[in-house]
Amino acid sequence: MVPQKVQTALNNQLNEEMFASYSYLAMSAYFESHDLSGFASWFRAQSTEEYGHAMKIFDYLHQAGGKVTLKEIKSPKTNWKAYLDVFKDMYAAEQKVTKSINSIVELSGKEKDYATNNFLQWFVSEQVEEEATAQKLLKRMEMVGNNTPGLLMMDRELGMRASGQ
Repeated sequence: MVPQKVQTALNNQLNEEMFASYSYLAMSAYFESHDLSGFASWFRAQSTEEYGHAMKIFDYLHQAGGKVTLKEIKSPKTNWKAYLDVFKDMYAAEQKVTKSINSIVELSGKEKDYATNNFLQWFVSEQVEEEATAQKLLKRMEMVGNNTPGLLMMDRELGMRASGQ
């Protein structure tokens, strides 16, 4: 059985993962509206990945005898002044998720909830990858700036990401 404090934290994280999915979908729509279909495709795949993270928590709560409490998902940002700003927001969001996951790991340790602590280790590793990817793309966008050929090259490269990767 998941301790109540941990269950509450996991439900909050589930909501954060759903918000992340929704945010990445908004980023996808933004790039689609600017005819950058590669960027749009990459962010749509990222949205699907974040939804999968939420479902991992959803399934774990049920499996561990906890209760899923779904909450309202706030509206994501839908417009940016520059393409670079989308990548800045993505990196900041991933850093926020890492901090949140780490706090639940800490809480699960305090509550002696070793099963949840073990479950969360996948998320700890995943966030290392997520932050590294976000940081790499942000740095590349900073290099590209508003250079049209550079944007088009990145658009083509990001469009090669298979859905859900």
